[in-house]
Amino acid sequence: MPVGVNSSHTASYYAASSAPQATHPTLQGAHSADVCVVGGGFSGLNTAIELAERGLRVVLLEAHKLGWGASGRNGGQLIRGVGHGLEQFKKVIGDDGVREMQLMGLEAVEIVRRRIAQYAISCDLTWGYCDLANKASQVEGFAEELEHLQGLGYSHELRLVAAADMHSVVGSDRYAGGLVDMGSGHLHPLNLVLGEARAAQSLGVELFEHSPVTRIDYGPRVTVHTAQGSVSAGHLVLACNAYINGLNPELSGKVLPAGSYIIATEPLSESQARGLLPQNMAVCDQRVAVDYYRLSADRRLLFGGACHYSGRDPKDIAAYMRPKMLAVFPQLAEVKIDYQWGGMIGIGANRLPQIGRLKQQPNVFHAQAYAGHGLNATHLAGKLLAEAISGQASRGFELFDAVPHMTFPGGQHLRSPLLALGMLWHRLKSLA
Repeated sequence: MPVGVNSSHTASYYAASSAPQATHPTLQGAHSADVCVVGGGFSGLNTAIELAERGLRVVLLEAHKLGWGASGRNGGQLIRGVGHGLEQFKKVIGDDGVREMQLMGLEAVEIVRRRIAQYAISCDLTWGYCDLANKASQVEGFAEELEHLQGLGYSHELRLVAAADMHSVVGSDRYAGGLVDMGSGHLHPLNLVLGEARAAQSLGVELFEHSPVTRIDYGPRVTVHTAQGSVSAGHLVLACNAYINGLNPELSGKVLPAGSYIIATEPLSESQARGLLPQNMAVCDQRVAVDYYRLSADRRLLFGGACHYSGRDPKDIAAYMRPKMLAVFPQLAEVKIDYQWGGMIGIGANRLPQIGRLKQQPNVFHAQAYAGHGLNATHLAGKLLAEAISGQASRGFELFDAVPHMTFPGGQHLRSPLLALGMLWHRLKSLA
């Protein structure tokens, strides 16, 4: 096995409870394809599925195991929308473009819904999600969001929850209100990855694990090299997100890896679980250091958050996250933590997913920087990339590709500490 390549998934609840994991070979020898995809998470696999459904030959390379990165260890929350504050892009894509992006944020969840149904993927899909207000002023924003979504033609149930009724959603006194969305929900992300890998393989996609890319030769045909093989392709898709490292300096400079962490309790009794989340919804609050949590299929509380920009993980994730959980649910003081894990999410300066092509290498495409909301946006990215690569008219791809993205200052080693200082200043200012 190549040096530095992990042979297994991180020790998460998902890895411990996953469906059987197929073994895929390491790339050896010379291969040829219409498209080479680098990255075996949601972005790469869904791009491969969409391309194969359109009749293209695809080779996919993953440095570790399929779903090893954020795709296989995230919070499992399937939430409407892409990007943050899309109004900021009006000057670039216009009012119509902003509205189309908003509609694509709704379509993205439907893509996941259809993929799971089409390929009969068992991943504990459960509908129901609630945005949680930490203060009363945020409830007003929820009312505006509800009205906006209805104006977009959103067909799923939406309802505001008053502070007095919040115990019907979450068994905590912490929140000032909520916005319930029955068109969003939660699932087992690693099992979704594994199901999509099986779907891709059934369509003829060649999947290779433990095959980190060592060099890329750009040109009219791209040649992607690994330690033991190579792939020649007419098009290349880089779908590495926070783990792109130095593979392509232009793209790696535009995405900041940030640590996010999750703990999973021991299985709870039915009454305990019902007391925490009576309607089995996924939930997320509105703070900068966000809390998000949900129940697993076997009634564990999966509690996540604490986005770290420092580049250093906590020495003891459970010790770090447990007080955050108890601040919401003090009734869990005697409950054991069975699993603790973390990983890197990719964040861009403007919080919009970066979906496009390299200007100097127009046959090289990319998707990254989902800012912690990638479960649906990755599936949308796969569709848009496949449309563009296959020559299909794609207004959505053109809109995302038109938005410029800032390169973080400081280079690979300093950009995380610099942003950590900036975020600390922002938090101190908000407390002043």
